[in-house]
Amino acid sequence: MTTTSAATPLITNSTTSNTPTGTVSIASSSSAGAAGGSVINVSSLVSQLVSAEEAPQQALISNQTQTVTANVSALGTLQSALSTFQSSLSAVDTPAAFNAQSATSSQQTAFTADASSSAAAGTYNVTVTNLASAQQLVSGSLSASGSVGDGSLTISLGGQSFNVTAASGSDTLADIAAAINSATGNPGVEATVIQGSDGGAHLLLTSSQTGAGNTISVSETDGGNGLAALTYGTGNTANYTQTAQAQDASFSVAGVAETSSSNTIANAVNGVTLTLLGPTTGTGGTLTVANDTSTVATNISNFVAAYNTLVSTIKPLGSYDSSTNTAGQLIGNPVLTGTQSQIQNILYSFVGSSAYNSLASIGITTNSDGSLSLNSSTLQAALSTNFSAVSNLFSGTTGIASQLNTQIGASLKTSGTIGTYAATLQKQETALTTQTNTLNTQMAALSASLTQQYSALNALLSSLQTTSSQLTQTFATLPTVQGTANA
Repeated sequence: MTTTSAATPLITNSTTSNTPTGTVSIASSSSAGAAGGSVINVSSLVSQLVSAEEAPQQALISNQTQTVTANVSALGTLQSALSTFQSSLSAVDTPAAFNAQSATSSQQTAFTADASSSAAAGTYNVTVTNLASAQQLVSGSLSASGSVGDGSLTISLGGQSFNVTAASGSDTLADIAAAINSATGNPGVEATVIQGSDGGAHLLLTSSQTGAGNTISVSETDGGNGLAALTYGTGNTANYTQTAQAQDASFSVAGVAETSSSNTIANAVNGVTLTLLGPTTGTGGTLTVANDTSTVATNISNFVAAYNTLVSTIKPLGSYDSSTNTAGQLIGNPVLTGTQSQIQNILYSFVGSSAYNSLASIGITTNSDGSLSLNSSTLQAALSTNFSAVSNLFSGTTGIASQLNTQIGASLKTSGTIGTYAATLQKQETALTTQTNTLNTQMAALSASLTQQYSALNALLSSLQTTSSQLTQTFATLPTVQGTANA
């Protein structure tokens, strides 16, 4: 008989992992697993399961959020560009904007003129005989540094007066001049001390107000005569020499003689301000009041520039850049295409029945990229030929600028196409935020539920592992079963 000894235990404990590669791993990395500790890394397992459930839903929400955010930004660019362009229309969208008038003088050295929008077009003969002037007085020779005298003076200019006082210690001519210049209520009398070749000093009084009614008078009001040498007035002119007379301007407009205390005349011609500079020559100068085509031409040029800025800003929103293979955020969006279409329809419309009833007729044409070009010579000719027709083309009831202002304003309103789309995007943003919050809540609940389940399973597996280990040790102590071979 041959006897064979076997040392192989009757029960073998082995572990096989069925976890797919790259998906979810459940094995514990702790050495406690071999001694009856944790079998499953519950935290890692739950995290992986929750992530697997959450990832596709969160990716969908993130993609939608990114799209809505980009649309909101693009719409903001469109709104801003339209608002800026609408603001620029104020210079050409009302008849009042075309009421600019210009006033020119044929004798610029004699008079100039400015016209407001209320001025009527016409030509006027203007003659200037003399200008309005301010009075100037210079006193006789007085002590250059000594006391002039003490007392009080009342100085008047036209219908206004003020007081100065000269007291001991501050009664030189320079002191009195300084007191005049700093006096409260001084309506415009300037005092200066001039040193004469005779060794004496002279007090120079100059009025800042022109006109025959603005004469200077100086009287002593202290009851004495300490300052008598400085007084001046009707019947008392010996103390001063008048170097400039207070006088009114003398002029005529269209043969009507007029006078003015000022050289700036605002009421001679309605809406026109004349500035007199000197006497006219010959039979006088010509004042011409006409439509200010230069200002209007500038405003129309600015309109073209503003429109081109609008085009360059919103065009990329709805076009495809082949060089970068990038599509505009609002490409094919009916809000953008509808807005562009409405604006272009207005630009290409006809207004009125005159020869100047379209933008093209006054020199504004469209380029291949959608921008506008302006032929200044054609525009100037139109303004000179039929100013009112050009005004009506832009600012009439159906004028291009007035229509654009109305259309853009309607679109930007809350109830307009752009305003409505903005509200829609805002609702979409709110809905996506709600979806995110709901998903977060659901995943938190799932995490808690899975943690509870796998923690219980982990406890069970740990217990079974402990039992298995104990059985293995027990069976290992049993006698070895001997086998006898057959003869």
